[in-house]
Amino acid sequence: MRNQTSLQETKQHGAVRFPFNLYPCTIPGDFPQVALHWHESMELVFVKRGTGLIQVGAVTYPACQEDIFIFAPGTLHALRQAESRSMEYENIIFELELLGGAEDICAEKYLLPIQSGRLSLPARLTANDLCYSQAAACLREIEDANRSKISGYELIIKGALLRFLALLLAQGKQQLPTETADTRRLKTVLQWLSAQYAEQLHVADAAAVCSFSASHFMRWFRQMTGQSFISFLKEYRLNAAAEALHTTDEPVLTIASQCGFENLSYFNRSFKAHFGMTPREYRKK
Repeated sequence: MRNQTSLQETKQHGAVRFPFNLYPCTIPGDFPQVALHWHESMELVFVKRGTGLIQVGAVTYPACQEDIFIFAPGTLHALRQAESRSMEYENIIFELELLGGAEDICAEKYLLPIQSGRLSLPARLTANDLCYSQAAACLREIEDANRSKISGYELIIKGALLRFLALLLAQGKQQLPTETADTRRLKTVLQWLSAQYAEQLHVADAAAVCSFSASHFMRWFRQMTGQSFISFLKEYRLNAAAEALHTTDEPVLTIASQCGFENLSYFNRSFKAHFGMTPREYRKK
């Protein structure tokens, strides 16, 4: 789905004239996690079965069956496995421009402010929320239309997305604040990491990016991501290696070196511990 070597996703979802797509996904069946990242598209996650952990901004939520998560454009988010459990979900990604043009009053009052972060949305809907039943019905209508592709299905999807956003705005609770200085600082660190991850990096190098001392940076990074910087960097490198195994024919030794692992034995052990199989087994699968 996503190029793991870039923490800001730029992939085009759907057709240029209909920028919408729906992906059924499973953690850990399809991938062990979706690393912390952000993009300019709107993203919805509708949990179908099982449980997991979903991070929105600096907050990590338990994700249960039927929960709905909302990632507005520019929102940092990640999806992870909860202990040894699996989570099946539908990933709905679309561009807000799909729902209204620049001269449209809906775009002026709602869509553009959502895009820029001036208008906040709830991060999560559960069955306890008043608008949940109607919101979930919108997503199921989208799923059915996308599956059937009957004549006019694009109109059904567009209408259901507009109703879904209207319900979120009417809900008016659990709103995330507009992007904070800490969030902007974290994005800067993550962008730096995505460009430098193959190098030999140290905590002090990352701390210097945001003008923190190493000790303060370690506390701050764990608070923002739920992981130590070293653990995050290792997982990022392993995900980059997995993508390279999947998309290239480069030897395992070359991939390990290109992803920041100097020792092949350590890379093989780390990869198996993370993915449950060796790099060669992963490539064959």
